[in-house]
Amino acid sequence: MTFKRFLVIPLYLAYIVAIFAVPGGLGALWYIWHNHTIDFSVLEHYHRGRPSIVLDRDGNEWTRFQLDKRDPVSIDKIPQHLINAFIATEDWSFFKHTGLSCKGIIRSILYNIYYGKKVQGASTITQQLVRLLFFDAKKTFSRKIKEQIYALLVERQFTKSQILEAYLNHVYFGCGIYGVEAASQRFWKKSVSDLSVDEAATLAGIVRSPGNYCPLLYPHSAQKRRNVVLHSMKKLGYLNDQEYQAAREVELTLGEYDAQCCAPHLRETLRQYLEDMVGKEQLYSGGLVIQTTLDMTVQRCAEKAFRDQCVLLREELNPDVDGALLSVDTSSGEIRAMIGGFDFKHSKFNRALQAKRQIGSVFKPLVYAAALMTGKSFAQTYIDEPFELATKNNTIWRPNNFNNRFEGQITLARALTASNNIVTIKLLLEVGIHRVVDLAQRMHLDSVTVPYPSLALGCVDTTLKQATAMFNVFANHGVYVEPHYIKWIKNNLGEKIWRHRVVSEHVMDTRIADQVARVLMNGLERARALLWRSKPWIDSQGFSKTGTTNDSRICWFAGATPSLTTVVYVGCDDNRSLGKHVYPSRTAFPIWINMHNKLISKQKNFSFDGRLKERSINARTGFYEDVAHGQETLTILE
Repeated sequence: MTFKRFLVIPLYLAYIVAIFAVPGGLGALWYIWHNHTIDFSVLEHYHRGRPSIVLDRDGNEWTRFQLDKRDPVSIDKIPQHLINAFIATEDWSFFKHTGLSCKGIIRSILYNIYYGKKVQGASTITQQLVRLLFFDAKKTFSRKIKEQIYALLVERQFTKSQILEAYLNHVYFGCGIYGVEAASQRFWKKSVSDLSVDEAATLAGIVRSPGNYCPLLYPHSAQKRRNVVLHSMKKLGYLNDQEYQAAREVELTLGEYDAQCCAPHLRETLRQYLEDMVGKEQLYSGGLVIQTTLDMTVQRCAEKAFRDQCVLLREELNPDVDGALLSVDTSSGEIRAMIGGFDFKHSKFNRALQAKRQIGSVFKPLVYAAALMTGKSFAQTYIDEPFELATKNNTIWRPNNFNNRFEGQITLARALTASNNIVTIKLLLEVGIHRVVDLAQRMHLDSVTVPYPSLALGCVDTTLKQATAMFNVFANHGVYVEPHYIKWIKNNLGEKIWRHRVVSEHVMDTRIADQVARVLMNGLERARALLWRSKPWIDSQGFSKTGTTNDSRICWFAGATPSLTTVVYVGCDDNRSLGKHVYPSRTAFPIWINMHNKLISKQKNFSFDGRLKERSINARTGFYEDVAHGQETLTILE
């Protein structure tokens, strides 16, 4: 036993003495015992409070957060195996003790002394019920004493069946769900009386930590916890070996839930954020009004385009293809649409905000912006040719272009439009890697810290949110705005208790950002001519940049119109290759174009800095004069 654990012993002894031996405490217990009664009618008149309403950008109700509480069920409608599951996991001696479990207290003390910290509690089901009804969640010594006195009173005045019935009808299962009937309906679309043994064990397993074991959020953890409960049931004789094995082998599945079909990943992110900000009680019963930035039209168009394309890619490439999409208002950074993955029921992981992926060539515009800052022009030419570079570990790096071909003399405009690797690497080294790193950090790409030459190819991990905010700088004339999804929150009196503060910063000269945007417009027009000639197109100007990581593991498409900047990525969660010669033109681009060609743009054209003039140049020589027939022409701003 360590010295630290040894010091814990007197504290627990003092605790026991305070409960059972302090004369004042015993006197108070005697008085309350004979003069105080517990009123369970509070359950009959339980007030559910008012739900919190979530609005879309137009002020229409999008979703709501409320207590998911059904009519209480009587104990005779609750199956015995559900009762056994709760007894096995929460209170082994429930039918024997009188409110407090002395054995449980001693066992808890020994466990906690052994581990040197609190790893096991000693609260009985009766104590838990008392805590649910009469006390807040603050863990104080005085509250614990009162809780134990009330538990003794409850046991004196009510039968075990009444206590158990009240407890099972009010215990919390996470996500605003209270009571076994509500949980059963929410998780499996069935009455509690129809629950199987494995489902009953799942419910019992959640109670200890709803934030970690709620199957809506963490199905894998919920199943592991369920198996622990099943083992306890077998150990106590509630299940034989055959019943235990049969229940343990059942895969945890949830019933279809159709209540929140629009933007489910954003809704879940919003729920978690608001629970932390205002607390569960305020969120689920405080009658808040939350104004979000979500545009239902944009969201639905995005969801259809994303789902249709993912279904196709899962059939053609890999059944595990997934990805994410984020669309923000160009000037304000307000999130108009968010897709965190292909199937919310299968995975609650929000890939738009949580996943870090290598950004690939979507990063390249930063290299060219940094070059313009040093005085270079998109009309300047470089030689695209075989190139090698000695690294610090005495190896030779020989980068190549995606098509394994070299073009010879080309302009910087052509190099960016065609996503040329060799010229971009040369440009990075000439401009200075630290200059590009500094620009990336000003654009809030926090992971860009190490000055490697491969930075030119986007060999850096970032989130979709960061990538979208970065690309939006070029659409927003050099101004960075932080993407956000809440505008304000009002309480039940209509008073604004919180308002979003826009994070906005001018990180790039307007003329630099506009020049990059204009060159990228050439790339989108090229895609239209080659890939989408006879299909519906967007009703406004636009510019774009694609990105592909090594072995086609992740495919990116970033596109902007005068009103929306949208970035999409497609790939597998385990980062495996999508296959040979798989590029964004086949994977991510169709999502972007099929989404945007269904939207009507209020602003059709970009407004570039008036000090800049459009010029047509030969894509290879950079000359301004008329080019020979058949040669590629690009439009730039100077």
